[in-house]
Amino acid sequence: MSTLIRPPPIDAAQSAIENTLELTQLSDIDPDLFTNRRPLWHPPGARGIYGGAAIAQTLSAAQKTVEPEFTVHSMHCYFVLAGNSEIPIIYHVERVRSGKSFATRTVQARQRGKVIFTTTISFARQHSAGDKALEHAVEMPNAPGPIEGKDDLDYGGASTGPFQSQRIEILNNDSPHPHTKKTRQWIKARGTISPAGGHEAHLAALAYMSDSYFIGTIARVHKLWRYAAVRKSKTKSSIDEDVLKKLLAMEDEDLKRVKFLDQHDLERIRKLKNGEHEEPKEPKQEIGMMVSLDHTIYFHDPRGFRADEWMFTEMETPWSGDGRGLVFQKLFSNDGRLIATCVQEGVVRLRQDPDPAKSKL
Repeated sequence: MSTLIRPPPIDAAQSAIENTLELTQLSDIDPDLFTNRRPLWHPPGARGIYGGAAIAQTLSAAQKTVEPEFTVHSMHCYFVLAGNSEIPIIYHVERVRSGKSFATRTVQARQRGKVIFTTTISFARQHSAGDKALEHAVEMPNAPGPIEGKDDLDYGGASTGPFQSQRIEILNNDSPHPHTKKTRQWIKARGTISPAGGHEAHLAALAYMSDSYFIGTIARVHKLWRYAAVRKSKTKSSIDEDVLKKLLAMEDEDLKRVKFLDQHDLERIRKLKNGEHEEPKEPKQEIGMMVSLDHTIYFHDPRGFRADEWMFTEMETPWSGDGRGLVFQKLFSNDGRLIATCVQEGVVRLRQDPDPAKSKL
């Protein structure tokens, strides 16, 4: 059972992302306990639920425990265990501090008694700094705008899910230095977020979308192949043969719009479609395991944007090594204002060659 309580009918007055992130307060047990109202998405090839759901729902739960004049300004998250989409999640909010200018909440997400995700969230009272304040912000870089009807497609060839995205060509993609490249996309919540949702719904939606292929930036800038023709392990660390078959059956124009398929992916798929299976001179590196470890969001203008309008994101990775990698992300409103900055570290391990010595045992 994926929810503790039978999910109610979809609320047509709410956007898709509001319905996705709805919580049920378990007030008869504890007013600081919440649970997911609807089943959570398990992306193809992932080890567990989409991490953005845990980020967004812990934020939503915490927002329900602070006074209306307080707004989130930062959250620091840790992914502890892979979430199971077939088991309900219980969110427990701890009211660490409620001061005059700041409030602090910690939230634990649990399944079957085990912590799968934890976060500490800080809220600030609106305008508590006074009328005078130091201000500066980086400008939004020049980039092609979103195009009507050109949303990214999923592996089935459709544009689905609670938010829309449109990728832009990777900046400096021909550079031999991965740290100089920047992956870019436009994102927004599908439909219109309801007035009843308030600024809290827009913040939760941004949190949900902020995890969209975040750590995957490292695989993209290294041009690593992420699709295996044959399942090589039981760990769901790569897209399996069923998804690859769908990709091979798609027309070239649709392939160009599939989420997170980059130019080097397209070239390899085209070769596979043409029956080209020549052995490369050097073995190609493939992702063996890629999971998020932590995720931080700094909200710069938490009440001054709409998550159902196009937002521009730019990601870059300054470092990877020892099986881990770090990625920075900036999010801008469609009028060019910096509205959030995110940081994520994750496990990024390459598929290892079989050990001949072990194979003889």
